[in-house]
Amino acid sequence: MNDHVRIQLEDFSQDEEISALKSTSKSMGGIGTFLGCARDFSEGREVSQLSFDAYGSMALSEMNKLRREAIAKFGLLDARIVHRIGTVKSGDNIVFIAAGAEHRLAALEACRWMIDELKQRVPIWKKEITPQGDLWVTQHP
Repeated sequence: MNDHVRIQLEDFSQDEEISALKSTSKSMGGIGTFLGCARDFSEGREVSQLSFDAYGSMALSEMNKLRREAIAKFGLLDARIVHRIGTVKSGDNIVFIAAGAEHRLAALEACRWMIDELKQRVPIWKKEITPQGDLWVTQHP
């Protein structure tokens, strides 16, 4: 099973993800990471929770494709992407991306590219749960 790319209900450990990434190559000189967290406020509304839903197999397939493209485009040694689905409370982790390369610039650029592409291409939808009611959010980078 490829655990470099995952969609899961439960939280993840950044430390475990980074350790797993580092273990793939001793040539890694830089690791760029992105951690997306749930805010408690959006567009002037209080947000108590977020709910994420994914088109499972299609989302996973697109995330794997995105990872392969990033490795080729930026010359990465490895990359990892984890996205949660289900209900996430304010302050909780949502998405983690790590890019490992020989040099920091490639790692940082790849990390930014991956999160922007993920938000545009991967069929994962976000619903904000607020005191005023629930609202599906259109995703954008």
